[in-house]
Amino acid sequence: MKSEQLKTNKRSLLIENMYEVKRSKQEDWKKRYGDGVAWLRGAMIGRGNFGCVFAANLKNPKSRYSSYPPVMAVKSAEVSASGSIQKEKEVMDNLRGCPNVIKCFGEETTVGDNGQMVYNLLLEYGSGGTLADLVKSLNGEGLAEIEVRRYARSIVYGLSHIHKRGYVHCDLKPENVLLVSGCRTGTGEFVAKIGDLGLAKRVNHVKKNRLSCYWRGTPMYLSPEAVINGVQEPPADIWAVGCIVFQMLTGKPIWFSDQDLGIEEILSRICDENDMPFVSSGMSDEAVSFLKGCLCRKVMCRLTANMLLNHPFLKGLVEDNVNEIEESHEVFDIYAITSSSSFSDDDGEDADGDDDDDLWSSSCSDESSYNLSSWSE
Repeated sequence: MKSEQLKTNKRSLLIENMYEVKRSKQEDWKKRYGDGVAWLRGAMIGRGNFGCVFAANLKNPKSRYSSYPPVMAVKSAEVSASGSIQKEKEVMDNLRGCPNVIKCFGEETTVGDNGQMVYNLLLEYGSGGTLADLVKSLNGEGLAEIEVRRYARSIVYGLSHIHKRGYVHCDLKPENVLLVSGCRTGTGEFVAKIGDLGLAKRVNHVKKNRLSCYWRGTPMYLSPEAVINGVQEPPADIWAVGCIVFQMLTGKPIWFSDQDLGIEEILSRICDENDMPFVSSGMSDEAVSFLKGCLCRKVMCRLTANMLLNHPFLKGLVEDNVNEIEESHEVFDIYAITSSSSFSDDDGEDADGDDDDDLWSSSCSDESSYNLSSWSE
C-alpha cells in the first residue's frame, strides 16, 4: 500500500510541476507580448514563422468592448516582423460577411515589459480545433459520409465567398479549416470555417520580375497547374477541396504512402498524369462524382465552387440555410487550453512579411501540358 501511495504521490507531484512549468511559460509570454486594452493573453495554442497564436478572453465582458466574444484567438508578432499578419488583416477586411470564413475582430498593438511593440490580430476562436485534428483523432479511419458532406458544404460555401471577392486562398488544407462551436437548430454541432488567409492573393495577380514559376502553399494540396506552371487561380483551390474531402472520407492524405514522402516525391506524383488516387468502393456514387469534379486534371473541366454547391453530394443539407448559423458564446478557461495544430510551423508564412519569403519557391519546368486526362469512368 505504501508503494502504491508513493507512486500516486509522485504522479500528482509530476502533474503539479508540469502545470507550474506551463503557467510559468504563459507568464513569460504575457510579459514579453503584453495584454490588450480589453483582453487578457492566455495559453499559446500555436506557433509558426509568422509569430504565435494565443487564446485570450475579455477583462470585463460588460465593457464597451462587449461586442468581442468571450474567447478569441490572438495572432501576434513583433511589429518589425508583422508584415505577413498585417497583410492577412487586409485580406480578411475584404472578406467580411461570410459565416464560413473565420471572423476578424480587429487589430491592436501591445507593449511588452521590455518595451517591445507587438502587433496583434484578433480572430474567431475554433474551440473544436481543426479539421486536421478531427481526422487525426480517428486513427486512419474516415469520417461518416454525412459528416464529410456537412463539413465539405461549409468549406465550399466559404470558398465561394472568397472567390467572389476576387481572392484565391492558395493554402487550403485541413489544418486551415477551424471547427467553431455553434448552435444550429439546437444540434450544437461545430461549424467548419476557413482560416489562415496569410498566403491568399488576388485573382490573376502575378508577381513581376519573376525569372521562374513559383507557388505558395503546402505541397500535399497543390494542383498540377500550380506545381508545373506556378498557376494558382480559383481552380487550384477547388483541387485542394478535393484533397480535403478525400482525406475526410478515407482518413489518409490523397498522396498517402506507407513510407514518408519527401516534397519532391509528392510533387512528382502530382505531376504524373497516370498517378491518380485510389477510390474506395465504400464511397457513394455522389462522393466519387464530387471528387472527380474537384480533381479533374483539365483545369477548364474542374467544377467551380458554385457548381459544387449544387452537386448532389452537397444538396439537401442543413447548411442550405447557412446564413442562419448562430454563434455560441461558450466560455473557456484560456489557461487550460492546450496547443493545437491550428497554427502550425508548416503554414508557409514568414515572419518578415515579405511575399517572396512567404512562398514555397520552386523552379518549374517549361512544360505547359498540365491539362492532363480526367479520371476514367
